[in-house]
Amino acid sequence: MSEITLPGQAGDSLRDIDFPPTDRLLRDDVKRLGALVGEILAEQVGTDFLAEVERIRRAAIARREAGTSVDALAAELAAAPLAKAEALVRAFATYFQAVNLAERVHRIRRRRDYQKADAGPQPGGLHAVLASLHAEGVTAEEVFALLPRLSIEPVFTAHPTEAVRRALLEKEQAIVRALVEDIDRGLTPQERRAGIERIRMALTAGWQTAETAPEKPSVADEFEHVAFYLSDVLYRVLPVFHEVFADALRTHFSAPGALPPLLRFGSWVGGDMDGNPNVGADTIAATLASQRALVLAAYRRDLAKLGTLLTQSLSRVEVAPALLARIDDYRRRLPKAAARLKPRHADMPYRTLLALMSARLAATAKGRPEGYVDAGEFLADLYLIRDSLHAHRGERAGEFAVRRVICRAETFGFHLATLDLRQDSAVHDAALAALLADPDYPTRSVSERLARLRPLLDGRPDVAAPGADDAASTLAVFRTVADALPRYGARAFGPYIVSMSRSAADALAVLALARVAGCVDGDGRVPLDVAPLFETVDDLDAAESVLRSLFADPHYRAHLAARGDRQVVMLGYSDSAKDGGIVASRWSLQRTQLALTALAKEAGVRIAFFHGRGGSVSRGGGKTERAVIAAPRGSVDGSLRVTEQGEVIHRKYGIRAIALRNLEQTTGAVLRATLRPRPPEPREARWREIVSSLADTARARYRGLVYDTPDFPDYFRAATPIDVIERLRIGSRPSKRAGHDAPSTELRAGPSTELRTGPSTELRTGIERLRAIPWVFAWSQNRAGFTAWYGVGTALAEGIARHGRDTLAEMARDWPFFAALLDDVEMVLAKSDLAIFERYSRLAGPLHARFFPDLADEFVRTRDAILALKGSDELLAHDRRLRLSIRLRNPYVDPISLLQVELLRRWRDSGREDDRLLRALFATVNGIAAGIQNTG
Repeated sequence: MSEITLPGQAGDSLRDIDFPPTDRLLRDDVKRLGALVGEILAEQVGTDFLAEVERIRRAAIARREAGTSVDALAAELAAAPLAKAEALVRAFATYFQAVNLAERVHRIRRRRDYQKADAGPQPGGLHAVLASLHAEGVTAEEVFALLPRLSIEPVFTAHPTEAVRRALLEKEQAIVRALVEDIDRGLTPQERRAGIERIRMALTAGWQTAETAPEKPSVADEFEHVAFYLSDVLYRVLPVFHEVFADALRTHFSAPGALPPLLRFGSWVGGDMDGNPNVGADTIAATLASQRALVLAAYRRDLAKLGTLLTQSLSRVEVAPALLARIDDYRRRLPKAAARLKPRHADMPYRTLLALMSARLAATAKGRPEGYVDAGEFLADLYLIRDSLHAHRGERAGEFAVRRVICRAETFGFHLATLDLRQDSAVHDAALAALLADPDYPTRSVSERLARLRPLLDGRPDVAAPGADDAASTLAVFRTVADALPRYGARAFGPYIVSMSRSAADALAVLALARVAGCVDGDGRVPLDVAPLFETVDDLDAAESVLRSLFADPHYRAHLAARGDRQVVMLGYSDSAKDGGIVASRWSLQRTQLALTALAKEAGVRIAFFHGRGGSVSRGGGKTERAVIAAPRGSVDGSLRVTEQGEVIHRKYGIRAIALRNLEQTTGAVLRATLRPRPPEPREARWREIVSSLADTARARYRGLVYDTPDFPDYFRAATPIDVIERLRIGSRPSKRAGHDAPSTELRAGPSTELRTGPSTELRTGIERLRAIPWVFAWSQNRAGFTAWYGVGTALAEGIARHGRDTLAEMARDWPFFAALLDDVEMVLAKSDLAIFERYSRLAGPLHARFFPDLADEFVRTRDAILALKGSDELLAHDRRLRLSIRLRNPYVDPISLLQVELLRRWRDSGREDDRLLRALFATVNGIAAGIQNTG
């Protein structure tokens, strides 16, 4: 198939794009959207500009296809005036938006094609997984025994690498709806033209809308962003997911009856205090109130729709006497609402009750006494309607719609999403030092700190300085939790996550502070799960010792018993990879899960792992279902809690049908890993020894360059756009920390930044104090992908030399853990471009000659080793769709990258003072992130 053409293009093709027959309609959508983008550029900027875009695009394609130097294209772009450079970036980024949407809609089309062809269930979906499990001998009893503890919980964070404005999200939704309406080309020509005009309107309005707000978002703004996915997508998808699951169970096992809530949703927005002074007691209270208001309003909309459906008249059908009694009760409780009931609806009991329920929800939102006490009371009314319909021939007269609302209410309650709380352990230490009037507390040994905590844990919360200023904000958080629990319910709060957990004292400090603040239930127990977060490679290796100490502590063990003997443990993928490289990180995570799973069995505790993944491979990104299957046997145990952040949220949950597909795939993987994990593999003991050796080699190579080589931090800052990323206005964290001049945003990346161990520590320069998000983001922006492969090639080459290629190839073929690792690295290699990275590297002046050759050699070494182990002659030989997607995007990413290099040079030459250049650079960051994907 030929390369797509835009208006004004020459008709000849520079390359052939091999769209298979199944992707013919994808090609048509891409071509149609590309033509629209061209028309919009001509209209909004000018035909000469469109011609220039086309000339640059063709030059980029020619460079790619011929494998020639990037210098000529770079020289042409370097001459572009600032205004034109910014417009060029936006033009190519608009194309990415179009292609991204076309590909997402094509995923919906492929699912429909499976269903229409009746060729069996789509691989990875619930029907396919349950059919496979049934064929492998899984019984209905096994499946139904698992359901009560099956839990899939995506947790949305505010960590930014992409934050699409809600105004632009809504325009994307309009484009998707128009594409889906004509997904199989069933529209009339007139209907199709109308759909194209709606797409044109959304694209044009998007072109006229700034990609980022002029001010940094507040925590409330971040909530609005996450709320879009919760209320506009997942709220609607949830009952469909349950229906698909129930149908799959019915098909392959037996009728399941009513399914328990299987999905839960969490959020860090408003509760993640780690490093963000804008988050605290006030934002926790405000976020809980906003979530409650949002879900109550959604229920009222649902009740209004049910009211138009459930119009059954008493003259035609009976209803349950209890339902009529409920109406009489509500008329007495809600006299004003009863007075507003329309007389002509008097013979419609369901409609009448629904109107009174809506009034009660309104009272709930306002905190009035006639409101519902909790979601359980609201559900009781819904159950009453459902049961009455069922008992009076209403199964097909509205019961289905009522069940959908019940499904939502059982999952979302009156809280919408569980709010996690997170804080650095050093902040707790500082608060305790103030309360105990012991300034040396943070530096005391673990045993000394535990001894100081004992009286507080024993229920004697008297402290030397209860009003200490340094503890006020921390205690206010726990008091807010205590105040909120009666109003919002136990499900409103997720775990209290302790960053930089390194000892049992770090977890016990949370219980001690909660007791000082009076955050205890009626039985005197702290009503929160405490989740240690193990982040670095060394912390992961020490996790077993820390948990063993915790489980041996009588205070903590009593707390755990009150929480159902379930321990949440958060695993940090980002910092461990930044600390030791990807091989050491992945192996430490695997080894930690193995050790903690065994420890939990020994201690009689259930471990629930919480995976702190990001979007990029270096931060644990990749296909979730593959990661679940590759996890150690027994570690999944029916649950998956995982962070979703940055561009991943948008990609996985921006469109309802794709959100449904992702939830199906994730749940299917958890079912398989729990019910039929991989059988014991006798070769795995040997493989673990080999990978442990590979991890040591890779870590030594990685740390030797990143942490032990002088001037590498300077090279990093010069050869990446880290100084632009520091200034992005996409997160609520302040651009500067109090008392310090260096930029220190959410990304903590200034030349002089604060120690992660707390606000009272000294400053220190270097990469160690840089957060993982900007570290990875910067290396993806410059097209190197360094964080995902440096050290891997050296380790693989040494492994092949020591153990033989056949042994490592066998591991890549037969061990899901190793296969997933190599697949993830291969994907980053395929998206990287050394020629373009070299342009960034030259920005480092003399340091380029010192560092670039080594990086290029390691890149080639990694690529060659992976190809050898896979027996392939090109990257992604076994993933045609991804290979095609990258090929489609490269001619549009490359010019943006080259423009970013030139604009970086100009901006730095100006002393980083030119705001116009900075704004243009922001546009390049957004454009490259959209084109590369998996960036943060």
